[in-house]
Amino acid sequence: MSAKTEIVTFGCRLNAYESEVIRREAEAAGIGAAIVFNTCAVTAEATRQARQAIRRARRQHPDARIIVTGCAAQIDPGRFAAMKEVDQVLGNEEKLHADNYTAGTGADFGLGGDEKVRVNDIMSVKETAGHMVEAFEDRSRAFVQVQNGCDHRCTFCIIPFGRGNSRSVPMGAVVAEVRALVENGYGEAVLTGVDITAYGADLPGKPSLGRLARTILAQVPELKRLRLSSIDSIEADKDLMAAFAEEERLMPHVHLSLQSGDDTILKRMKRRHLRADTLRFCDDLRRLRPDVVFGADIIAGFPTESDEMFANSLSIVDACDLTFLHVFPFSPRPGTPAARMPQLERGLVKARAQALRDKGAAALARHLEGEIGATRQVLFETGTSGRTPQFAPVTVAGPGSAGEIKAVRITARNENGLIGEAAA
Repeated sequence: MSAKTEIVTFGCRLNAYESEVIRREAEAAGIGAAIVFNTCAVTAEATRQARQAIRRARRQHPDARIIVTGCAAQIDPGRFAAMKEVDQVLGNEEKLHADNYTAGTGADFGLGGDEKVRVNDIMSVKETAGHMVEAFEDRSRAFVQVQNGCDHRCTFCIIPFGRGNSRSVPMGAVVAEVRALVENGYGEAVLTGVDITAYGADLPGKPSLGRLARTILAQVPELKRLRLSSIDSIEADKDLMAAFAEEERLMPHVHLSLQSGDDTILKRMKRRHLRADTLRFCDDLRRLRPDVVFGADIIAGFPTESDEMFANSLSIVDACDLTFLHVFPFSPRPGTPAARMPQLERGLVKARAQALRDKGAAALARHLEGEIGATRQVLFETGTSGRTPQFAPVTVAGPGSAGEIKAVRITARNENGLIGEAAA
């Protein structure tokens, strides 16, 4: 491999954002030919995939320095430190600072001793500073971190132990980063974090996510598009609903941290919403923004889930007219309360996950079919493909350039997206 640092990213949009910070900080440290794995811990499968990729990278690049960071490394640093392929393990806070990459360099770098692991107590981190990222490699849209961590303790989730408690980036720093990204040619900014609807509770004056969104749109009028990552609908404030109703530049695509459509399971998950809350939120937002499209995270096969309970998760796809489903077969994470609950048989969990995926595929097909004949403003990600405001992928006949927004007439669809041509 070349002397350039390679970043391998797993998991969420926040990780994608932080990988750009890692790229900058690692290169500033001058670590040369290295591979940094920015891991995810949301499921056991995500951790397994990371370990598999690390072993493969060592076989392919025997002389490269391999550094492992991210949520899986934060939660279980010893497991990665014990891998003979790994030279250094950094925590989620340590990965964002160049001096941690230079520690231990030299002939004995990573070969035993305390310097192999640099992971602090993430719960001791009380603030999240704005890490100015002015460009993203191979991306037409820019992620902007507004928040990190989570104050809630859902029974299935290990992520708070990888990310710590909720911390917000000051509003001025967020606006400054969005402005810098726009000046560098980005047409769309995506606000991201672990629990972005918790934004501002720890800041002076307690500004909400809705206030942040409206402030960005007001103070950066050149920004063509603002998009939100996954939200917890029960925390959606009046300013956020008003922003969707009044701001065309706030994209009509909302991804819900839903997890289940059944009240009993939601209570056992320690979620803060019930089925009726989600139905009401979707109805309210659709009245304010008729072109809005909803996605959702749903877990299949949570412990104690009966056939009837699972049927409620299937039915909420139609009840809320969900379009983009992220389906997770339940995966017990050691250290979480759900791992100690009565587990379902793995074959049943996988079957339910497949049933949800099939339901999601049918819902997506209906949405795509309904788009045929429409003209959409498409943000190009390559010269021939991009995304609609509702985030549907489009393959476009005719040239475009990454980052450009053009009117595209939708002429057909395929299994996963739309086909269109530049509008006259």
